[in-house]
Amino acid sequence: MPEISQDIIKNYFEAGQQAKTTVEKGRALEDLVCYIFEQVPGVSTGKRNKLNTFGSEEIDIAFWNRMDANGFYFLQNIILVECKNWSQPVGSEEVNWFDSKLKRRGQTFGILIAANGITGNSQKIEAAHEIIRVALSEGRQLVVITQAEIETLVSTEQLVQLIQEKLCELVVSGTLFL
Repeated sequence: MPEISQDIIKNYFEAGQQAKTTVEKGRALEDLVCYIFEQVPGVSTGKRNKLNTFGSEEIDIAFWNRMDANGFYFLQNIILVECKNWSQPVGSEEVNWFDSKLKRRGQTFGILIAANGITGNSQKIEAAHEIIRVALSEGRQLVVITQAEIETLVSTEQLVQLIQEKLCELVVSGTLFL
């Protein structure tokens, strides 16, 4: 499986920390996510920062997944990703907004990259964790990946395994572990 460079990860996170605007900060995280996911066999960036026809919703990243046996063979062809390079955990309103985007596009899976996680307690299923639980009960699976988790990645095999573990935990327990 392809390697993921720790130096590149570090450089993107540093660029986000040094950014002067929230747009630049978000772009640094999006660039990092594209770098990491494009290392996975069969995955390529399809679209970035695309508004819907009505100009009311933006999708940060849409990956095309050819379902390579060494990659995300267990996921659908289109993987939507929302990136939040925030200094605080992402709240239930933003998680709900991402879930709504998935729902309106008929997607059953999405990834939220939340640098500092999401609000609430996964054991008590509160705050943003409740939104993820409700989405699951309606047939959508939302996975959250944090900066700390990204910083540990050295191969695409680890990324694939991380998403598999999170999906299994989500379905078995009804919520995420962070």
